[in-house]
Amino acid sequence: MRVVSLSTLGFRNLVPAEVELGDGVTLLHGANGAGKTNLLEALYMGLAGRSCRTRSDRETIAFGEPLSRVEVAVEDLGERREFLCAVDREEGRRHLVNGAVTSSAAELRPSLAVFMPDRLALVKGPPAARRSHLDGFVAALRPARAEARRRYARALSQRNALIGRIRGSGAGRDSLDAWDAELAEAGAELMAARDAATGTLAPLFVATAEELGLADAVLRYAPRSRAASADELREELVAKRESDLARGFSGHGPHLDELAITVGDRPARRYASQGQQRAALLALLFAERDALLAERSEPPLMLLDDVTSELDPKRRELLCERLTRGGGQALVTATENSHLPSTCERLELAVRGGAAIRGVDGASEAA
Repeated sequence: MRVVSLSTLGFRNLVPAEVELGDGVTLLHGANGAGKTNLLEALYMGLAGRSCRTRSDRETIAFGEPLSRVEVAVEDLGERREFLCAVDREEGRRHLVNGAVTSSAAELRPSLAVFMPDRLALVKGPPAARRSHLDGFVAALRPARAEARRRYARALSQRNALIGRIRGSGAGRDSLDAWDAELAEAGAELMAARDAATGTLAPLFVATAEELGLADAVLRYAPRSRAASADELREELVAKRESDLARGFSGHGPHLDELAITVGDRPARRYASQGQQRAALLALLFAERDALLAERSEPPLMLLDDVTSELDPKRRELLCERLTRGGGQALVTATENSHLPSTCERLELAVRGGAAIRGVDGASEAA
């Protein structure tokens, strides 16, 4: 699957235009504030239907404009798909594929890997973001296993709703048996999928982190439950039932798992420096890319913002080698085009005043 073009209208500071993308690496270079990060965000939003930088959709609308609109054209085995994401100040957000609202947009778009300062929350933030990220990788690596998370989420919602009703009326406690069994079955499957995916990622993460100068970094799956089967997880849920009824929700299970990232046996989220956290995030993204390539899966679309500024020349070369290995597309931003080694073949787009201009010197006409 290949992204062909990106069109924007009223999106942050970007000039309304269509930008054509090439295969391999595309370098977006320009001064701070020129709009490089906004271009990456627009591409992500067009494909994913949400921003990778903010939870407030309206922040993407340029000042004085009624809406922001992003269109992304994708080609896959000769078939063309058109993704559209629009945010209206009055009507909110719409996400369409080929002109129609679809619940399967996530399955139709390329997998996305994003490195931005805002995304450091994946390393230094609470466990929920890492759980969600791990589940996204599970779905990319083994699409058939994605259903386990959805089944677990539905069962958890139903169990929590029933707990609330029991607290209110004091009746229906026996009804929890069925939902404990349902939750345990989906939960055991979800835990197994997460454990297998982390087992694949962990050695790749360690190797990549070492290449980036991050020694003693470890990635491991840390489940809340010690259950080795659905029956054992169900027994744990039954044992926790009284405390769940007292608090009003389910306080045990895979929805509280952690994908632990440590540096020198200490949690990276608390004790790692900013530079170490950046390296850990980059190592995780490239470990996932390598894992997908090893499975002959399609590599993710890499969106890397200001990734080279803290890398020495040797590690910039390693970055380029990794980006070009196995095919796929990558968009990399930098303040100078020299931040990517000259040995790295790429399409260059100079970004000035919210416009992407083809060519190193920015002298040619707008793309």
